[in-house]
Amino acid sequence: MNRNLQDLVVAAARRDPSARAVADADGTLSYGRLDAAADDYARALRARGVRPGQRILLWGGKCADMVALMQGALRAGVVYVPVTAANPAVRVAIIAGNCAAALVVVDEPTAAGPGAVGLGPSAPDLVTLTALRTEGERADAPAEPIHRADPGDLAYILYTSGSTGAPKGVSISHRNALAFVTWAVDLLELTSEDRLSNHAPFNFDLSVFDLYGAFAVGASVHLIQPELAYTPEHLAEFIDVERISVWYSVPSALALMMRDGGLLDRPRPRALRACVFAGEPFALPQVQALRKHWQDVRMLNWYGPTETNVCTSYEVTDADLTRVRPLPIGTAASGDTVVLDPPGEGEIVVDGPTVMLGYWGAPAHSGPYRTGDLGRVGQDGELEYIGRLDQMVKVRGQRIELGEIEAALGAHESVASVAVLVRGSGLESALHAIVVPAPGHRPGLLEIKSFAAGRLPTYMLPDALHLTASIPLTPNGKIDRAALAAVLETGEI
Repeated sequence: MNRNLQDLVVAAARRDPSARAVADADGTLSYGRLDAAADDYARALRARGVRPGQRILLWGGKCADMVALMQGALRAGVVYVPVTAANPAVRVAIIAGNCAAALVVVDEPTAAGPGAVGLGPSAPDLVTLTALRTEGERADAPAEPIHRADPGDLAYILYTSGSTGAPKGVSISHRNALAFVTWAVDLLELTSEDRLSNHAPFNFDLSVFDLYGAFAVGASVHLIQPELAYTPEHLAEFIDVERISVWYSVPSALALMMRDGGLLDRPRPRALRACVFAGEPFALPQVQALRKHWQDVRMLNWYGPTETNVCTSYEVTDADLTRVRPLPIGTAASGDTVVLDPPGEGEIVVDGPTVMLGYWGAPAHSGPYRTGDLGRVGQDGELEYIGRLDQMVKVRGQRIELGEIEAALGAHESVASVAVLVRGSGLESALHAIVVPAPGHRPGLLEIKSFAAGRLPTYMLPDALHLTASIPLTPNGKIDRAALAAVLETGEI
């Protein structure tokens, strides 16, 4: 039985080293080559003095070598922290400092960009993927035995948007991840013949299934490059051309393909047998249209925050074609227990093996995790998602704390105070910044976006700017978002 995440690739390589493991824009990597590359990276990390339990930050896009580095880190007992290339140097430096990264590894396109030089004098050493791999290949020492981590040890950290204005790291153990992966593999009956898509970036918890679900059975995972992740015609063709058998993404990607990619005008992709979506609600009419078109494809709605990964699941059936209520998020999954507090309609509370170790740098988490999401039990006994209790939102499946955007915009000299709201849903979601200008200033949208681009990833940049004399506050001095949304809706700002 696999006790640690690094066991999966090792076992798959032993079974069939020639089998395809990872496909990216430059080609494919077999399990044998992935296994060897992981050893090279592990050897290089050890030679650099990176020790078990230390953290390395992986900054860049999606490629097979980045996947191999993740595996190499695990083999060396090193915790990996993926950060997408869309993150500016300022934010990367904050994350590297927060997790006390021993090393920052950057892919070549990111290294060639303007941001890689801006990490600051106190940043850890920075090395490219190619250089690190070469160090491992040239090292005289043979590959050391794979580090035997305890299942409860930290495996990776996923940084999410933080309500205090700084990103926060969700710490995930081997046990946390494997509880979900094992459940998902069984539910979808994955085999070595499957071809899984990878639509989500590596710092998004959806990618955990794409990678480790494939590795668990010796299947292949096919990486979708970030610049193509929301090009509808390309995605619709990708599913068919790459003979994807299991698709997993946020609903926005599917909705975009349906609206602008001709997905419903094409025959069902020839190899597709399962379509899974998570990360945000999927509008019922769109789900029903897709179900009608893909009648012989399993469709599953998964729910769970990064802190728990998937903790509930619902399988769409023909009975949902006449449904009028929102699509349920289903029943407990991954060995977890899910309850509402108070019962019937209340906050979704999760307990079980997928619940995170805690936020990096904060006290360890213990007991059930309160998601901050509001749920209710539907008429059929299935759990339904209602919305957020706090101000975290999702735009195209990306988890965003409005407070982090407000903190970044508030640092501009022309901004006296700021609030950020989301208007619309799904593909129409847009971030609206409501700004009280500093005396003598009148900032414009382009100016604010350009400033924020140095502090925030692209998906957190405001889409619209509204100037106002004041922002409504609640009696306790917090932004009255309900009142602000009402005013924004009337167009009086």
